[in-house]
Amino acid sequence: MNRNLLSLLFIVTAFTAAGQSPSKSKANRPNVIYIYADDLGYGDLSCYGATKIHTPNVDKIAAAGIRFTNGHCTSATCTPSRYALMTGEYPWRKKGTGILPGDAALIIPTDSTTLPNMFKKAGYKTGIVGKWHLGLGNAVAKDWNGEVKPGPNEVGFDYSFIFPATADRVPTVFLENHHIVALDPNDPIAVDYTKKIGNDPTGKEHPELLKLKSSPGQGHDGTIVNGIGRIGYMSGGKLARWVDEEVSSTFLAKAEGFIEENQHKPFFLYFAMTEPHVPRMPATRFKGTSGLGLRGDVILQLDWAVGGNNEAA
Repeated sequence: MNRNLLSLLFIVTAFTAAGQSPSKSKANRPNVIYIYADDLGYGDLSCYGATKIHTPNVDKIAAAGIRFTNGHCTSATCTPSRYALMTGEYPWRKKGTGILPGDAALIIPTDSTTLPNMFKKAGYKTGIVGKWHLGLGNAVAKDWNGEVKPGPNEVGFDYSFIFPATADRVPTVFLENHHIVALDPNDPIAVDYTKKIGNDPTGKEHPELLKLKSSPGQGHDGTIVNGIGRIGYMSGGKLARWVDEEVSSTFLAKAEGFIEENQHKPFFLYFAMTEPHVPRMPATRFKGTSGLGLRGDVILQLDWAVGGNNEAA
């Protein structure tokens, strides 16, 4: 089965559900957390038959809910499947919904009906934490050092903590609402997908500097960040660049913070995880734990994050 099929169907959970009525009382509006994995296969979870890897936290949710065994998706890749999720529109009906570079403009019209907008109209607080990959700003050319918008906040999210595209594309930074986190104004960020900029080494020029080599022909030979070659080129933002081994725990902390802050009101959280998409560089505590290489390790890391720092009962 297509890997990204399960990305769409991975987990939809509702907490404190007390009824199906459209009433706007808190009791009748369950909190909703949509957990979206990236490149996870149907057979990568033990609740779907995997025997060489054990995913107890995901299994626990599957056992308490509904496990789908027949599913279909609008697309097999990142951007178009996310576009369909956000808009309810087939991505092939709109030009420019293919896999976007990290500097792409926002492809969701800000005046369109979106999933988070529908939750907001129902009285929900809405948040996104994780991978976005639907573009930012009104044009490719943008100033990354000021307010970066329009983006998730303009299409229905009250709160957003994201990285712009994928972990294998520049810029390798977090954005909280409209601003890059930890940006030093004396070290401004520039991004280019057509030519090299700045003095950072690239994977193509200095493969000896790589701590993780990618498969040939995948384009991961641009700017090296954290010992990993990326697609595209960036300069500046040294303090703002995230470390791959800390991305999952950072996203988890932000997701838990959103839940804690909004626990007494109805909320919708879109938790868009990066695992097990490349580059696969798990936290040290997970390296070598699966016995199935780095891909197996990051699936265990994904399961840990689903458990919210807690081991499954």
